[in-house]
Amino acid sequence: MPLSATRHKHRFTVEFPINASPKILYPYLASASGLSQWFCQDVRIDEDHRFNFIWDNQPHFAEMNSHRTNRSVRYVFLDQNKRHIPDANYLDFTLEESQLTQEVYLRVLDYSEETDDDELQGMWEGLIVKLRELVGG
Repeated sequence: MPLSATRHKHRFTVEFPINASPKILYPYLASASGLSQWFCQDVRIDEDHRFNFIWDNQPHFAEMNSHRTNRSVRYVFLDQNKRHIPDANYLDFTLEESQLTQEVYLRVLDYSEETDDDELQGMWEGLIVKLRELVGG
C-alpha cells in the first residue's frame, strides 16, 4: 500500500469492573442480539455469518475473528464490500476475573483511526453504563 494511502491507527485500551459473571456478560459481547442492546443502533448477521454493526444508520461489517466462550471475542472490520483489508480496525472484548477478589473486569481494546483518548474514554464509559444497566452490575 502506498504510504500516502496509509492512515495512522491508534490502540486504545480501557478496563471496567462489572458486577456480573462472565457467563452473564459474554452473550452481550458475542451475539448480535446482545450487542444491539448496548453497543450500537443495531447488529445483524448476514448469510455468511458476518456481523453488520449499524451506527447512525450506516453499516459497518465485521467478522468475529476469534472467541473463547465466557472469556473473549474479537471483531475485525471489513471494507464496504465485506472484504478483508490490511491493518483493519478491530475491537477486542476480554473478560477477566480476579481470583483473589472475584471481581470481573471487561477489558476493551479499540484499534481504529480515532486518536482522541478523552473522546474514546467518554464514549466507552457511556456504553458501559448501558451494559451495566442490562446486567445489573
